[in-house]
Amino acid sequence: MKTTLIACLLLCFSMASAQSDLFVSNGSYIYIDGTGFSSGTDVAPLYVTNDVNLENNSHLYLRNDAQLLQGNNVGNSGTGELSVYQEGNVNRWSYNYWCSPVGNTNADDNSNRQFIFQQQITEPTGLITNVTPTFTFNVDGNNATDPVTISHRWIYSFVSSEQYTGWDYIGDAADVLAPGLGFTMKGTSGNPIVSQAYDFRGKPNNGTISSPIADGLFTLIGNPYPSAIDSAALIHDIDNVIEIEGTILFWEHATYVESHVLADYIGGYHEFSIDPLGNIISNTPAVFQTYDGAGNIVGPVPPGPPGASKRAYRYIPIGQGFMVEGSTGIGPGAVVTLKNSHRVFEKEAPASSVFFRSNNPDSSTSGIQYQDNGLSLVPDDYKRFRVNVDFTVGEAEYTRQILLNFHDTATFEHDRGLELKRAVNLDSDAYFVQDSKNYSGLAYPFSQDLRIPIVVDIEEQQPLRFRIFDIQNFDESQGIYIHDTYNDVYVNLRDQDYELNIEPGNYTDRFEIVFTPGQALSINDLEVSDLIIRQDNDIHELSVINPNGLDVKTIEVFDMTGKRMLNQLYDSVSNRYQLSTVNLSDGVYIVNVTSKNNTVSSEKIIVKH
Repeated sequence: MKTTLIACLLLCFSMASAQSDLFVSNGSYIYIDGTGFSSGTDVAPLYVTNDVNLENNSHLYLRNDAQLLQGNNVGNSGTGELSVYQEGNVNRWSYNYWCSPVGNTNADDNSNRQFIFQQQITEPTGLITNVTPTFTFNVDGNNATDPVTISHRWIYSFVSSEQYTGWDYIGDAADVLAPGLGFTMKGTSGNPIVSQAYDFRGKPNNGTISSPIADGLFTLIGNPYPSAIDSAALIHDIDNVIEIEGTILFWEHATYVESHVLADYIGGYHEFSIDPLGNIISNTPAVFQTYDGAGNIVGPVPPGPPGASKRAYRYIPIGQGFMVEGSTGIGPGAVVTLKNSHRVFEKEAPASSVFFRSNNPDSSTSGIQYQDNGLSLVPDDYKRFRVNVDFTVGEAEYTRQILLNFHDTATFEHDRGLELKRAVNLDSDAYFVQDSKNYSGLAYPFSQDLRIPIVVDIEEQQPLRFRIFDIQNFDESQGIYIHDTYNDVYVNLRDQDYELNIEPGNYTDRFEIVFTPGQALSINDLEVSDLIIRQDNDIHELSVINPNGLDVKTIEVFDMTGKRMLNQLYDSVSNRYQLSTVNLSDGVYIVNVTSKNNTVSSEKIIVKH
C-alpha cells in the first residue's frame, strides 16, 4: 500500500486499518492517531496480518496510544522507521527498566534487528519531528539542554545471573542488545515526579522473540513490541510454564535519594502474578532495601519518605522492562518466549496498563475492579487477605506484605498465577515456604481447619508486629488468627494487631495463620511481663507496646533518685501507649507499668537528646 499525505490523513483519522501486508514507499509516511480508538484484544488502530515493509526514508508514526498489532510470525523488512513514544521517570538518579519495541535499520533483512541505544532512542520535538539527544558519560543527564542530554553511563543489561556482577554495560555507541532483552536507563532531571518522553525509532519487532534464561537465575527482559502485551498470556503460555517462574518483577527506585553511589541506592522489586484468565491479580509492594559497594543487600530502608508506591497491572505497556526468574531444573539453552499472541491493543490507564513510573494516566479501561487504595478486587467466589509484618532493625522500620488467596480450585501444590515466588529475602523477613521455595503469596482451598505457617527470620532483637489488611469475601464472623505456638497465644487479627518483642532466630514453626482458635491461654490471662517498653531518642518518645491487650492502668517514669517525673492514667485498652520524653533530662530512668489488677512491669530506659 503506497500512502501519500492525503491518503494518510484519511486513514489515520477516519478508520482503523486492517491490512494483509503494509508497504510504505520511499519518502511516504503513515500517521496513526490513537485518540479515537478504544482498547481491545482483537482490534487496533493498525492491524497487519503479515509483514510491514518500510522502504528507505519512509515512516510509520504511532501517536496518542496508537499501537501496531501483527498476526503472523513473519519478518518485517525495509530500512524505514516506525516511531512510537514512551515516558519514563525523569529523575536523574533513578533507574527505569526498558525494552525497545524497535531494532536498528542499518540493513534490510527479514529478521528482528538488534537494538542500538544511541541510534534508536531520540527526543520528540513535534508531531512527527525528532532530534538525536546529546549523549554523555558524565553521571548526570540534563533535560534543560536542547536537545536533552542522556547519560549513557547507566545503560546496562542483565542476562541469567543473580549477582551484581551480572550487570553488563551496553551504553557505548557500538553496543548492541538482542531483541527482547531489557536495559536500564536513568532520567535527565532532578524532578522525581514529572516524566521524560522518548521517541523510539527503528524497525518494528514482530513475531516470536526468545531470550536466554537459566535455572534459578534472573534475566531482564520486557515488552519488545510496538503494542501492549497481556501478562496473563505471557505467564501462562505453554512455552513459558516450564521455563520461568510465574512471578514477574518490576523495579522501583526511591526517587528521594539524590545520589549515584551504589551504597546510597534504595529500591526493591514489586512482585506480580495473574491467573490464566486475567481476572485475578496477585501482587505485593516492593520492600525498599539498601546495598553495599559490591551490590549486596545490606539492610532495609532507613527512616525517610514513604517507600514503594507503584503497582503493575494486567497489560504491560510499550517499552516496559521487567525481571523473570528461570525455573528450577531447566537445562542449558532454556529461553523465555514472547509472541504475537501475547500482543493486545491496550492504552495506558491505572487499571489496565501503566508504565512503571511515578505519575500515571487518569483514565481506566480494564474490566478488573479496584478499591480506593488501588488494590484489585477478587471475584465473589474467591477469598483473600494480606498480612503486614512490621520489623524494626536498628533505625530501619519497614513492612513486608504477604498474601493469601483461597478458592475451591486451589491446591496444596503450586498454583501458578495465584502465588508469588519471593525474589529476595532480607535478614529480618517473613515469608511462606512451599516445595523448599520462598513465597510472598500462596493459594489454598479454604477450610477452617487450615494451618498456614509463616516463616520469620529475625536478625537482631526487636519489636515484631502482625497486622491484617485487604480482607475480601470473608464472613464478618469468621476469625483470622495468628497463632504464636511458643506462647500458645491466638490473636484474632480482625480485632487487634499482635505485637511482641522477639529474639534473633529463624522461626520456621512459631507463627501460623489459623481460622479456629485452639484451647490455649487467653490473651487476658497473660501477665504484664509481655509488655514491650521502648525509648526512641530520635523522636523523644517512650512507647509501651501492648500486644495482648492487657488492661493498663498507669505508666510512671522515675529518675534514679526515686522522683516521679511522668505519671499517665488510662481508662481504655490500647495496642500502644506513647509518652513524650522531650522534657526529661539526659539520664537513666525507671518505667513502671501497672495493670488494673495491680501487677507491675518495670524496666530501665536511657534518655538522650
